[in-house]
Order: sequence, then structure tokens, then C-alpha cells
Amino acid sequence: MSTRYPFTAVVGMDDLRLALLLNAVSPAVGGVLVRGEKGTAKSTAVRALADLLPSVAVVAGCRFSCDPAAPDPQCPDGPHETAGTDTRPARMVELPVGASEDRLVGALDIERALAEGVKAFEPGLLADAHRGILYVDEVNLLHDHLIDLLLDAAAMGSSYVEREGVSVRHAARFLLVGTMNPEEGELRPQLLDRFGLTVEVAASREPEQRVEVVRRRLAYDDDPAAFAARWADEETALRDRIVAARTLLPSVVLGDAALLQIAATCAAFEVDGMRADIVMARTATALAAWAGRTEVTSDDVRQAALLALPHRRRRNPFDAPGLDEDKLDETLEQFKGEDEGDDDPDPGPDGGPGGGPGGGVPPQGEAPDDSAPPETGPDEGLDEAPAPAPGGGGGAGERAAVKAAEPFRTKMLSVPGLGDGAAGRRSRARTEHGRTTGSVRPRGGLTKLHLTATVHAAAPHQKARGRTGPGLVVRRDDLRQATREGREGNLVLFAVDASGSMAARQRMSAVKGAVLSLLLDAYQRRDKVGLVTFRGRDAEVALPPTSSVDAAAARLEQLPTGGRTPLSAGLLKAHDVLRVERLRDPSRRPLLVVVTDGRATGGGADPVALAARAARLHASEGTAAVVVDCETGPVRLGLAGELARELGGTAVTLDELRADSIAGLVRNVQAEHATRRAA
Repeated sequence: MSTRYPFTAVVGMDDLRLALLLNAVSPAVGGVLVRGEKGTAKSTAVRALADLLPSVAVVAGCRFSCDPAAPDPQCPDGPHETAGTDTRPARMVELPVGASEDRLVGALDIERALAEGVKAFEPGLLADAHRGILYVDEVNLLHDHLIDLLLDAAAMGSSYVEREGVSVRHAARFLLVGTMNPEEGELRPQLLDRFGLTVEVAASREPEQRVEVVRRRLAYDDDPAAFAARWADEETALRDRIVAARTLLPSVVLGDAALLQIAATCAAFEVDGMRADIVMARTATALAAWAGRTEVTSDDVRQAALLALPHRRRRNPFDAPGLDEDKLDETLEQFKGEDEGDDDPDPGPDGGPGGGPGGGVPPQGEAPDDSAPPETGPDEGLDEAPAPAPGGGGGAGERAAVKAAEPFRTKMLSVPGLGDGAAGRRSRARTEHGRTTGSVRPRGGLTKLHLTATVHAAAPHQKARGRTGPGLVVRRDDLRQATREGREGNLVLFAVDASGSMAARQRMSAVKGAVLSLLLDAYQRRDKVGLVTFRGRDAEVALPPTSSVDAAAARLEQLPTGGRTPLSAGLLKAHDVLRVERLRDPSRRPLLVVVTDGRATGGGADPVALAARAARLHASEGTAAVVVDCETGPVRLGLAGELARELGGTAVTLDELRADSIAGLVRNVQAEHATRRAA
């Protein structure tokens, strides 16, 4: 077994270390979600925690790690009255992003269950993690149904497997730790709420601290065993402190004054539900035990709020997690008990609040710049302004970015036909979950049994197989896999006109509001999104296809306007993006959304003809498309409508988009695509 990097050798990251240690003291806190940029040692710190957890006593031979002092009466390997006792280190189990449902919750031997009527159950990762750590790296990339199963088990302390009339239940209590890079996509708010604590981590900007990180890492890579030996005393001391805090935890008193502060804080920050109050109470109690105290103080409540509330304040995926510390202090002061002292709690060895190693708040995002240029006419800046240099630098005729209008709800855009893409919530697809539509012979292991089809396949052979009793004689060739239809996520690629004809503040604000609305819809439906912009002489990929719709929203917010309209360049750049994505992920079907007034004034000697040729290129490949017509004023040229016809799609105005008619129009154009291709 390889030597892990010591937990006490981790440099900085005080909030992360404190949150992990609090969960080690009290697993009831509910786990930790670690958000941060790549290369910040998130995984290193989590893996190092496993060596600090005390060893656990387990029932000998039990695959579900039952506690000999209180064995699970419903354990599938039970009863355990006469079993012996073993002691082993606490496990850290890693859940890979590509894991199947069977790997997570376990799998039933369907053949034995049907033929012998026995619960032949193979435990999954949830059983392996019982009384240990379950670590999910890149938890935001895990399929939604797996996250739901994972968090349900963490909340209930048990896992249930219900399939084809066979039921298995086993205990599954573990310390849940998830790490994620927000640039790769966010978790849904209801899933964020299921994590007890959250911390933000980032690489230090202090040269001295960065030097120390590199020095320690190089020393560890050269000789892991020798490096770990250097930190053995610190590891032992921290392990003993965890044991002492666990022992003290039942004696900690959460007084009425502290409880009132917790409730008042959650109410002041308008968090949904009561989970935040409960998590804060458990965290504050753990903080007191960690500091060696038997009473919760205001400082414990404050630190608990900084760890438990930031991710529960989000109202939409574009809100940055964070907490107003001034408001927090005012609330705590307002509801401070009369007997509450002003002295700080005894600092721990690392100087953090409550004796913990650290205790700051995750960094807050800066408020967006709401400044905007003076109002201009709808056509001001069209064509006359010199084009900025390709690559997005400022230049003559370029106007500063304007703020997006308020987003609104849109109906669903879907791609026609039946796909095979990643699970999502948009278009029809063959998936692991959904309604059963038929059966096939399984390829490889059986995951979803079609019971009726299996019985029908086995029934004609019962006499030949010598059946004598009531049981059905089933062989592997009889098994049938259920085919299911659900929903998939798609690639929604936006091609946004940022030329001078779009520079009017009200128009571009409305355009950004419309695109932002569609981005919100893409977030809810678990799509990938991409952003291509075109202005001046060329087009650029402002955001390559990604699952992080908040990154797309940030790029959209910063988008300046000005210069000519190289419509053909924008369409060709979109075509290049889609071509590459088809090679990378051929099962994910695209939808092209072109946001423009239809003008083509740059990109060649005959920009209109070039734009038409580029549009027909998309149409020839069957790419579903919709054109959002941004033309305003009493006189309309209808250029966006002509572009839509070349694309084989439909044009919709901004007003029609806001009127909730976009989904129907997109379905119409997609139906036209299907009809034309069939003809």
C-alpha cells in the first residue's frame, strides 16, 4: 500500500482542514463539499484524512462492517449473535465519475433470485464505505441519479436496493466528501443543500507559502516513507485529539442562547428549509468539542455559519456562494445572550477559531460592474466604426459591455428523434433510467431485468430442463435486459452577433437577457453549452463547450460590441466547434441558436452570399437550428428570417421568445428537418 501524504503536512487551506476535522469528530454534520480550482490539493487533503480516523471494530466475516457492540438486526449477512470481532483501519472508498448504479449500491444475482429464491447480493461502494469515508472527486460530473442515491443514503444512514420484487437493506453511515471545480459545472441547489459544509479553496498568492508547498511536495515524491515519518508525531497528536473530541462531544451543551442565534442567522439569510439550522447546531457543537469545551459559544455559531450557509444562499446557478460577514455579525450581536462573554475561545495549536486549524470564510465574489455607456440609437456604430482586431481587444468603435436584462423562463427546446447521449432532461433518448419500452438480450452483465420477457423466454423449456418443483428453471440465455426511454442532455451552441448593429444598449441588454434565460434552461436540463461571438472581421469561441453554464453567463456579461457583422465567419466558427464536438462526443446531439439581426456586412466581397453558404453547410448536416431575430424598429428587413430558411430552421423575435413560444417553434423546425431528411 502506498504511503499517503500526511494531513498535518498540508500547507494552508485552513477552512478545508477544519471542515474535514469537524466531520471526523461528528459525522452527523453531513459531510463536506470542497469547491476550488484545479491543482489546489483538494484530493490530497481528503485522502490524508483517512489515516487520522480511529480504527473500527467490525463483526468478523460481515461484508457490511457491522459494529459488534450494536450489530444491524437487518444486516443481509446477519444475525451476528455468535460472530467474533475484528479490528481494521477506517476505509476511504472512492466513487469514480463513471461508476454504474450497481457499483454504487450493489448488485443482485438475478439468476439465483429467480431460480432459487435467495437474496444473493453483492455489496457496492456504499457498503464498503460504512463507518469510513466516501470520497467523490468531481462530484458535479456525476450523473444526477447517482448523486440522488448517494445523498439519500448519506441522509438516512442506510441503503435500499429494490429490484424485481427482491429487497435488500443495509446500514450505510459514512463521512461524505465531494470535490469539484466550478468551471466544469455546478451542482443543483437541492443537491448542494444536502452537503453539510462547504469550503472554497484556492492556491495561495503568497510566494513564501507557495515555496513551502513545492518544497514539501518534492520531498514527499523523493521518499514518501521518510517524509511521512517526519510528520508522524504531529499525525499521532492530531489523531488523539480527534478521539478526545469524539469522547467529549456527547457532553457538549447547546444552550438556548446559541440555539436562538442559529435560528436567527438562518432566518436572516433566508435559507430554505430547516436543514441549515440542524447542520449549524451540529457544527457548532463539534467546534466546541474540538476546542475542548462543553458549551457552545457565539464564536462557534459564527464559524458554523461561515461553513454551513454560503452554498445555501444560492438562488440560481449564476449566484456565487458567499455570506455577508457584516450582516452575520450584526445578527449574532442582536441575539447575543446577556451571559455571553466577549473573550475569544482558547486558540488551538494552529491558531484557528474554536481551536481549529483556521476558520476564515470562503472568498467572496466581487459585485459585477453595472456601469454602461450612454444610450445610443439602434443603428449607431453600424459599419462605420473601424473593426477591432481579432481576439477581442479594445479598438475604435468598440463599446463597453452592458448589463443583461432580467432573465425569464423559457419552454423546453428539444432535438428530434431518439438519442443515446448522456443522461439529462431535454431530448428523448435511450437511457439507463426511464419508462420501459421493450427488452433485448443483454450484452455483458445484466443491469435492468425485464421480468416478463425473461419468464416468457424460459417458460417453453421447463419440461426439457426437468422442472419438478414450483421454482422456474432459468438459465443465463433466458435473461432479458429492459430497454428504457428517458431524457438526455444536449449541446446548445450559441452564436451571438456582437457587431455595431447590436450596439444599442437596450437591444443588447435584451439580447443578453434572452441568452441568459436559455442558459438557465440549459443548466436545469444538464446540457453542455458553448458560446461563439462574431464582430469586426472575425469570430471567436468565447467559451468552448462546457457543462459550466455560469462560465458562459460570465463571458456573456463581459461581451463588448462594435464593428462590422461577419455573419459567415460566425456560422463557420460554429460549424468548426460542432465538428470537433461530434468527434469528441458523437452521442451528444447539438442545437444551434443564432442570435442576430441577420445583417451581413463583413467577411468578404459578398458577405450575404457567404453567410447563406455557411448556413446551408449546417443544414446539409442536419443540425437543428433556431434564429433569434434581434431586429427592432417599425421597418424590418426580414434578414433573420432569410437566414433561418437557409439553416432549415425558424426565426423567432425577442418578443416571441419572451412570450414562451420558442419551444414550439424549435420543435417545428426540427420536425421540418426530420421530414426533409426522410424525403
